[in-house]
Amino acid sequence: MKFGLERFLEDPALRSPLAGRRVALLAHPASVTRDLTHALDALAALPDLRLTAAFGPQHGLRGDKQDNMVESSDFTDPRLGIPVFSLYGTVRRPTDAMMDSFDVLLVDLQDLGCRIYTFITTLRYVLEAAHAHAKAVWVLDRPNPAGRPVEGLSLRAGWESFVGAGPMPMRHGLTLGELGRWFIAHLGLRLEYRVIEMQGWQPEAAPGFGWPVERSWVNPSPNAANLSMARAYAGTVMLEGTALSEGRGTTRPLELFGAPGIDTRRLLADMRQLAPDWLAGCRLRECWFEPTFHKHAGQLCAGIQIHMEDPTHYDHAAFKPWRLQALAFKALRRQAPDDPLWRDFAYEYEHDRLAIDLINGSPLLRQWVDDPTAPPAALDALARVDEDAWQAARQPFLFYE
Repeated sequence: MKFGLERFLEDPALRSPLAGRRVALLAHPASVTRDLTHALDALAALPDLRLTAAFGPQHGLRGDKQDNMVESSDFTDPRLGIPVFSLYGTVRRPTDAMMDSFDVLLVDLQDLGCRIYTFITTLRYVLEAAHAHAKAVWVLDRPNPAGRPVEGLSLRAGWESFVGAGPMPMRHGLTLGELGRWFIAHLGLRLEYRVIEMQGWQPEAAPGFGWPVERSWVNPSPNAANLSMARAYAGTVMLEGTALSEGRGTTRPLELFGAPGIDTRRLLADMRQLAPDWLAGCRLRECWFEPTFHKHAGQLCAGIQIHMEDPTHYDHAAFKPWRLQALAFKALRRQAPDDPLWRDFAYEYEHDRLAIDLINGSPLLRQWVDDPTAPPAALDALARVDEDAWQAARQPFLFYE
């Protein structure tokens, strides 16, 4: 198969509408060709393309920034001599001066298929800026490694944030190019928008179910280390809003979770008793780890790792990472009802709302976890309404059916 970047590089006819126009690139470390040439270098080598600027999202164009609210600065590319603007520094929306640096913005970002992943918020912001400044946006499309499944509660009105770009479930099942089409319709934007589609993407095909396993995996952000993380992320990202470690400071971040003193044997038993169907499609393994930094650094943590590598026990359709992680919170509440679970700290520039609520786009999940009388069926019923509605709403924007 071919990604949008590769088709754009190989076919001069796709580039011909850009003749005489100033072009900028929004990219990160995973913006590479199959031979692992970065998009910035590949585009700069095209004799028919006038590259005038580049942009980096959260974690930077070079992917060197580790965590929430660790900002990148603008700089000048030392080889190309063009400005590289940060959209996660002093600003998160492009300024007028940044927009004046180009006519057409090429967006080549590897996404993870999750609402909270901030690259889709950056896409929304550049689309809104392009609408305001009469600029064009072209997306060089890439796979959604989490595939087409939809899961989770939709973001509620008033809960928009940098980790909540719009009213969609946590796991949205769209590519970045498809999401751009949805944003334009949802927000009523008017601009030149084009998607250079992938060729041969089969989101339902085993064993990748969205990710072509013959391709090298390059971290789109520092803790997105592999396909297993991408599959689990719609659930494990919620750990960022809790006192539990999500595995930062280990070699398997956002594939495992834990904390000192957890009775993992009881935790797994309670999860199986509460909602066994929510654990389908993967294997859960008791583990121990000691983070070198971040939460519980230097302390021995008991935890659980979610395994999805082996095709004999990974079931793409059955795997529900959001429900699985929600169930772990519920079981932990049963185990230690008075322990502080929700972490109160500044999260993505929000100081007045709990991170767990920002992540979920409402307080509904937290309220379900904290209510000892609320069964799994109650959360399932809420989520199913949102999931069914989104399945219908996204249908007109799908390219690869």
